Amino acid sequence: MSAASAVESVVTLRVERSGALALVQDGGRLGVRHLGVTQGGAADWVSLGWANWLLGNAPDAAALEITLGGGLSLKVEQGGTLALHGADLAATLDGEPLLPGRAFTVTTGQVIKFERPVTGLRAYLAFAGGLDVAPVLGSVACVVRDGLGGLDGEGRALASGDELRAARNELSLRKLPQAALDWQTGLSPADQEAAIILPLVVGAQIAEFSGDSLYRAFNSDWVVDGRADRMGVRLTGPRLERDGAGMVSEGIPLGAVQVPADGQPIVLLNDRQTIGGYPRIGALTPLACAQLGQCVPGTRVRLAAVTPGQARRDYLRALKAWQV
Repeated sequence: MSAASAVESVVTLRVERSGALALVQDGGRLGVRHLGVTQGGAADWVSLGWANWLLGNAPDAAALEITLGGGLSLKVEQGGTLALHGADLAATLDGEPLLPGRAFTVTTGQVIKFERPVTGLRAYLAFAGGLDVAPVLGSVACVVRDGLGGLDGEGRALASGDELRAARNELSLRKLPQAALDWQTGLSPADQEAAIILPLVVGAQIAEFSGDSLYRAFNSDWVVDGRADRMGVRLTGPRLERDGAGMVSEGIPLGAVQVPADGQPIVLLNDRQTIGGYPRIGALTPLACAQLGQCVPGTRVRLAAVTPGQARRDYLRALKAWQV
């Protein structure tokens, strides 16, 4: 096979309809916050990792993050194998249900559509070798606000007419292990009335909050507000009160739980600003951030304090699962 025909043989999709919000994402743009550049990357990095794992890719390889579905329609211009994991967005392949958690074959002319959330909020469509996209500052992660990453390097969301091409035509198909299936099941808990537990490492300005506020913070259900995006998620519930002077802005980690003047927490996620001046009660663990990234507005959550050591062990356990 010639080099030209090898390039032509990789899976290629054409965007027929762009949907609500579809972005190219990978593991994120790390090591650049000192430049005022946020990290971006997959909101649910666990689902991204498993979608890539199904094809034998690196866990942080570039893929398509699809939020809400919104009628996104992709036409296959060159067939091959793709993988889907994360939220169930009522996806179909030529009208037939396409469930997450599996690799699947497409042929030229077929159409993949994503409609609406059934469980979860974000799905990840993986390509062999990842998407063939040029990195900006070491990553292809699309951050619309900063105008960085994505298909053209300028932070643009997917639009009709865009072409999505796999980086290679070689793949290593795998069957999902129990750890991935457990994560998928967690997007649709058996007890729909139970709050989702979000582990949090306490710290920062927590000592400046009243005892009553801290009791309410960790013993009350919070509701994911409709004011939520890749930058942050507002939680509504009891008012948290702090006694303390004004703050000098400081660096903001992933999952930071800020409490502005209205006493309603805001969890800062992948597209957050790099510094902030609101007091924080701590930060969600990396796994909790991935969970929150799948919570639709109206979902009830509860914060649970954990030690840094426990957060690290849970994180390493998740990474180790990809070595199966």
